[in-house]
Amino acid sequence: MELSKAQVLAWLTACQNTFEAQQGFLTELDTAIGDADHGLNMQRGFSKVAEKLPTVAEKDIGMIFKTVGMTLLSSVGGASGPLFGTLFMKMATPAVGKEQLSYGEFVLCLKEGVNGIVARGKAELGDKTMCDVWLPVVAELEKQESFQAGLSAALATAQTSLEGTIPLQAKKGRASYLGERSIGHQDAGATSAMLMIQALHQVVNHG
Repeated sequence: MELSKAQVLAWLTACQNTFEAQQGFLTELDTAIGDADHGLNMQRGFSKVAEKLPTVAEKDIGMIFKTVGMTLLSSVGGASGPLFGTLFMKMATPAVGKEQLSYGEFVLCLKEGVNGIVARGKAELGDKTMCDVWLPVVAELEKQESFQAGLSAALATAQTSLEGTIPLQAKKGRASYLGERSIGHQDAGATSAMLMIQALHQVVNHG
């Protein structure tokens, strides 16, 4: 099985619907240890993405990812715009000219995207950031050989890794200013990463 362009577009639309529905929850998480703007930023960013999708629906997957990245970079405030924008900008490069992606090609795209986040945010595992979800997800995907098995395993890993951010002390971003007071709270950016994996799993495995 390959990931079709239609599924890529459906995933991005599902992300928009998810961030619309989860805006309040993400705001609540970010209010505890951040600037209380993550929910609005993600909702606004993917709403802009949804507006752009019809203009690139006939383009290749690389151009779709690039457009998503540029849209997020230009429309999302805080750290989320640069980081999620970088994710898609870097995902675009291996997808240039592709009308569909094999499992290996998709994993390469996501790995390049996550490497871009790490390079931009300078975060490591255990810093209580979205990287605490993205890095284990990529590692899990690399162990699998198909979309169905890979995304099921990746979603389970994302959910477990997200819960793992709760006892951590933040070492990056706004939350790091709180020191030990950041312990006991789930990271909002890591939550958004999990929600994106959940949306892709739903599109691919359940239509």
